[in-house]
This record gives sequence, structure tokens and C-alpha cells, in this order.
Amino acid sequence: MPALEMAQETGKLLAWRKKEGDRVSKGEPLLDIETDKAVVEVEAPADGFLAGIKASEGADIPVGQTIAWIVEAGEDPPADVITAVPSARAGTHAKSEASQSSRPAPSARVPSASAARISPKARRLAKELGVDVGLVQGTGAGGEILAGDVESAARARGASDAAASDSAFMQESGNIEVPTAVGRLMAERTTQSWTTVPHFFLTRDVDASALNSYRERVLRDMEVSDAARVTHTDLLVALAARVLLKHPRLNASWSPEGIRLHEYVNMGVAMAVSDGVVAAVIANAHLATLAEIASQRRAIADRARAGKLRPTDISGATFTISNLGMYQVDQFQAIIVPPQAAILAVGAIRDRIIAVQGKAEVRPMITLTVSCDHRVADGARAAMFLSDLAQALNDPEEMLN
Repeated sequence: MPALEMAQETGKLLAWRKKEGDRVSKGEPLLDIETDKAVVEVEAPADGFLAGIKASEGADIPVGQTIAWIVEAGEDPPADVITAVPSARAGTHAKSEASQSSRPAPSARVPSASAARISPKARRLAKELGVDVGLVQGTGAGGEILAGDVESAARARGASDAAASDSAFMQESGNIEVPTAVGRLMAERTTQSWTTVPHFFLTRDVDASALNSYRERVLRDMEVSDAARVTHTDLLVALAARVLLKHPRLNASWSPEGIRLHEYVNMGVAMAVSDGVVAAVIANAHLATLAEIASQRRAIADRARAGKLRPTDISGATFTISNLGMYQVDQFQAIIVPPQAAILAVGAIRDRIIAVQGKAEVRPMITLTVSCDHRVADGARAAMFLSDLAQALNDPEEMLN
């Protein structure tokens, strides 16, 4: 089971694309995995034959656990050293009964709770929800406490508290909406970023006249080709990626070892999907043409809507752009996606009256706001990045041709 996302503990096996004994080729779709964030299509890592399948469709599997082997012709899979994970369709009820029968009474602490293993995600969630991990029975390997165990304990406690104070609860107004897995993950990640990353924000208004004119020319050229339709977001991806090469501290990551500078720009593009937001990744955006960027973005958006994202679609971003202009938002401040050092928030292009050489003129203006991790970049570096990006928007043809 691959780790497709940061802080991922398990993945749900939705479907095998191949059967036991089938020939597989490196790079072809092998199985579909559902994480907290998306459904991801996992490709075969090698050529060979699929053998020794250990997990059924519907199973929730810990990251790192072997679920099958790819072997050569005539080769047998290694000895079975891991118990197969039961199918969720066939084994959920039995697992539930077994866990209920082995779960201690709510008032009893789990033996050796202080020594029980607990995942970092589960520990953060327990602190957030106020759950005593000493009362939680872990269902992970070796009894490890996972995030799902903490959530179950919180729900059980909530039900108990509600039953004990039903009359008081009925006097309260409003409804409680239980977040989805995606919503819960977004809440955890944004809370972690906002509380651990020292954000600061710089905002700049830029004349978008040249950007609009350049896009119109590009669209006219594409009328006679099969290229994907270029959006303002595609133009911003191309321009920002090239500008970032001059500002490595904005295209960096914070790590325990120090500041990691990237020699490439993998641009994340925030996309709204059902139940949340996906940061689609345009790999090597600093080298890609406008048509290539538009094509990649549209393909990833189609896969996201179909629930068929690939691991490479959502991993490895070094910088992110979030454009809410299409929702008529004028200006906003975005939360950084760790371990990235910065994110660019883009507002709508609107006609405004501005001073041009001492005279009032109406120009299409766009507001850009960069959020930065102050551990990695200071105000001067961020300001120079915004200045160079504004210059690129004023003459996109020079930057892209």
C-alpha cells in the first residue's frame, strides 16, 4: 500500500484492474486506492505477472503493508508472512463484533496504555478532540492507535455525553454537520499550517491589460489547432513558474534539516472538488509551454471529477496558486501548504479607475497576495518576487516566447 499523501495512515482498495496471474506492464493502471483526499489510480511499478494478492476490494490497508507481488514468469511469490486483510464487504461486520467484544468498558483503561503505540496523526487528533488515548483500543498493526480509533472513541464519548444531557442539548439551537474524511483532513492540515507556520502576507495590484491581450492572441492562434483552451490560471502558472527560478526562497521547503531549495518548479493549482480542494500538480511548469500546461491542468481536472487521480497528480508541488477570480472574489489570503514556503492567492480581474501618468484611466486590475513562511523567506524576498511577477504580467510575451 503506497503512501500517496502526507500523514496518510491507510488506503482503501477500491478495485483491482488485473486478476491473479495476469500479465502487467510497468506504468499501466493496476488498482484504484481511496485516500482521505481523493481516489487515486496506481500504476504497476514493474513488468511481470500479478501474484499472491493479499487484499480484497473494499479493504482498508495500512500504508506499507504488502498487498500483492509482481513476479517473473515461473516465479512464485515470497512466503506469506502477512495475514491477508479481509474484505470490507465480507468482514466488516465480523471485525466490528470482534473489536466490540475485545474493547474494554468505557471506564476501564487499556492495559499498558502508556506504552501503546500511536500514530502522529492520531496523537494530534486526540489532542484536538480531547480524547484520552489510555481509553482507546488500537486496531493497527501490533495494537497501534490510528486516527480512526480516536474518531470512534470521540463519537462514542459524544453519544454518551448526549444521552446524559439530552434535555440540555435539546435547548440548544442549530444542527451539527459531521465532516467527511476529506473535510476532516483539510481541517487538520490547515490547523497545523496556521498554528505552526509563521505566515506573513504581501499584496499588490497589477494592471492586467497586457495579460488579457496576450491571452486573446493565444486563443486566436489556438482556433486552428487542437490545443487546450488557455485560461488566466494557465498564464499565471507559466509566468510564476519562470519567475520563481529567480527567487529560490519562494520555491523552497522547510524541513528539520533546514531550508530545501528546489531546482525545478512543480506548480500546485488549487481545484475545488466535491467535499474539498485538490492541489493538482503541473510538473516542471518552468519548462512547459502554455499549451502543455493547459492540457495537463484540464486532464487532471477531468480525472479529479471522475475520481481517478494518479499519485503524480497530487504530489510533489513546490509552490501553489489558488485562483478564486472565477468566483468573483477580489482579494484573499491563502494558507500555506506545508512543507512549501509560499502560496499565491489570485483575485478577479476587474475594471478600476487608476492614475496613469497623472490622469484617471479605467484599467483591468488583478490583486495578487503571496503568503510566505517567515522561516524561509523574509519580506524583502517576497516583495522582489511580487515585483518580478508584476513585470512578467505587464509583458507576458517576452517571458513566454
